[in-house]
Amino acid sequence: MHEMSIATAVVEQVDAAARRHGADAVARVRLQIGELAGVVPAALDFCFELACAGTLVAGAVLETEAVPARARCEPCAVEWAVGMPPDLGCPHCAGGRVELLAGRELQILGVEWAGRPPGAGTGAGQEG
Repeated sequence: MHEMSIATAVVEQVDAAARRHGADAVARVRLQIGELAGVVPAALDFCFELACAGTLVAGAVLETEAVPARARCEPCAVEWAVGMPPDLGCPHCAGGRVELLAGRELQILGVEWAGRPPGAGTGAGQEG
């Protein structure tokens, strides 16, 4: 299950950022996950909760944004939803040169601090 290694890497990065910014805790972590990234959202949620134990990220909400897979045929420029399992054959000309435009993303979109960093105004801070 590679979701645990993904969750651990996310928590380590967010925990380090929270410490750099002097945050007391993290309220929310937003991730973008492509349809073809091979990540099972329910498994990632479970692993995220486990990986957060003993860090400033403990108790944070994990929000994920799914990115549908899209491709473009280089010869005819038609774009289409790839779907799962992926269909990488052009629906228009059956061309073989296909560019994957979206669907492999796996990135942190934003972080919301739960505690106020030193020198910050009122309300929760955000790193994006």
